[in-house]
Amino acid sequence: MSVTVRVPAKVNVQLAVGGARPDGFHDLANVFLAVGLYDEVTATPADELRITCEGPDAGQVPLDRTNLAARAAIALAARHGLAPDVHLHIAKDIPVAGGMAGGSADAAGALLACDTLWGTNAARDELLDICAELGSDVPFSLVGGAALGTGRGERLRALEVGGTFHWVFAVADGGLSTPAVYGEFDRLSEGAGVPEPVASQELLDALAKGDAAALAATVSNDLQPAALSLFPSLTDTLDAGRAAGALAALVSGSGPTTAFLTRDADAAEAVAQALLASGTCRTARVAPSPAPGATVL
Repeated sequence: MSVTVRVPAKVNVQLAVGGARPDGFHDLANVFLAVGLYDEVTATPADELRITCEGPDAGQVPLDRTNLAARAAIALAARHGLAPDVHLHIAKDIPVAGGMAGGSADAAGALLACDTLWGTNAARDELLDICAELGSDVPFSLVGGAALGTGRGERLRALEVGGTFHWVFAVADGGLSTPAVYGEFDRLSEGAGVPEPVASQELLDALAKGDAAALAATVSNDLQPAALSLFPSLTDTLDAGRAAGALAALVSGSGPTTAFLTRDADAAEAVAQALLASGTCRTARVAPSPAPGATVL
């Protein structure tokens, strides 16, 4: 018997970042939107914990116990007095190290797959607790849809979305380390007062109405200057997407994937083609949002 869970990527339509806390994290007002690019995690009984991976850039995914999916299995097993003897196979379609929470998605997928396989029947709150221990983006990967994340992003409040938004994601050549981007954010903001992060009411209203033009006018990412400082060629990608008619262009999370909000599905296809033709990115992927969270198939 095996269990397969499908889990979505995310885009941050607002990422407001506060100053560094004593624990090294930053307080956030993080508006997550799950998008229709998915990884699938399959859990199968095994004699020991084993990770395998296939798909684009699978070679960059660690196959040892540092993998977030492995850590999710270990954490759930420890809470229920089990040995984490499972083969986790990750079929990747979310860009690796791209600022779209691919590793976090795999952790949430592994957690739900193991809970189902082992019959641990963990309550939703217990699963969310484990998710929060694993990383700031993991709880949202479990729940999907749209949510405001506060604290370091792990405390979630579900948000209303009044329609479908159409995105293009341009995948860069190379990755960016999230800690490095936050480190650059701290360097760039040193000596300047960093305001408390607050969610934009205009942005929340635009989401609730399903109004793409209003959402485009309010998207923001406080990590974007840091990501562009470390990966300057992303500016060319952002410019190419805007020139092709995207309503908004921004770095997704810590990058280096760039996200382009478009009017409709046809416009998304046109922007994707233009981005590919521009030579400023490796691939361009079209995806709608919102998307459901981790789901047993």
